[in-house]
Amino acid sequence: MSEHPAAGLDETVHQRHRLGILTITAEAGQVDFGYLRRTLDMTAGNLSRHVTILDEAGLIDVEKGYEGKRPRTWISISPAGRKALAAELVALRALVAAVEGAVPAIRPRTT
Repeated sequence: MSEHPAAGLDETVHQRHRLGILTITAEAGQVDFGYLRRTLDMTAGNLSRHVTILDEAGLIDVEKGYEGKRPRTWISISPAGRKALAAELVALRALVAAVEGAVPAIRPRTT
């Protein structure tokens, strides 16, 4: 018996905030911490924790510096992060394909 498609999901990547960080940085390139915080509607502390997890896993690059006199943190997806995100998308597509026929289609309610 082959492994269920859910086994292909990566726990580090799949958590919704971390998946959000990876998809935003894959799409936009380098973004600042404040942009991610606002876009994902997260507290600074919560975002910081998820950024640390992704950084320690080598999935993002974090650059700290200044813009004028204001400290800034810029986040970008690393090559390993792009690979992990691509693998996650493959796993998600396989999961959707596996259940597509098993889950009844949701039909719009008519009133």
